[in-house]
Amino acid sequence: MKIAVSSTGQTLDDAVEARFGRCPYFLIVSPATLEFEVIANVNTEQGGSAGIQSAQLIAKNGASVVLTGSCGPNALQVLKEAGIIVVTGVTGSVSQVVQQFTAGSLKSAPSTETSPRFS
Repeated sequence: MKIAVSSTGQTLDDAVEARFGRCPYFLIVSPATLEFEVIANVNTEQGGSAGIQSAQLIAKNGASVVLTGSCGPNALQVLKEAGIIVVTGVTGSVSQVVQQFTAGSLKSAPSTETSPRFS
């Protein structure tokens, strides 16, 4: 399993970024070993559709779970169609939220749920 986390930086100690589509980095983490790959999000400066393109980037990199603060409805739909579990409302460091997810204390967003910003 690979878990993609929207991150403010390039380490497991960095905070989860509140914005999925425009986060500076995605950390793709193997929860069993906490080994990870850093992916710079090239979509941060997009005029539009940053969330959709970020969702496609995550799917292309083989993640089966996304942990993030918020996710717009279009990105959420792309992720769900790719079979990726999406958990929103996540805060803390990347390593903390990965551990919380593997412990079962974080729940995925219903297919119609977005962050309050997008309601």
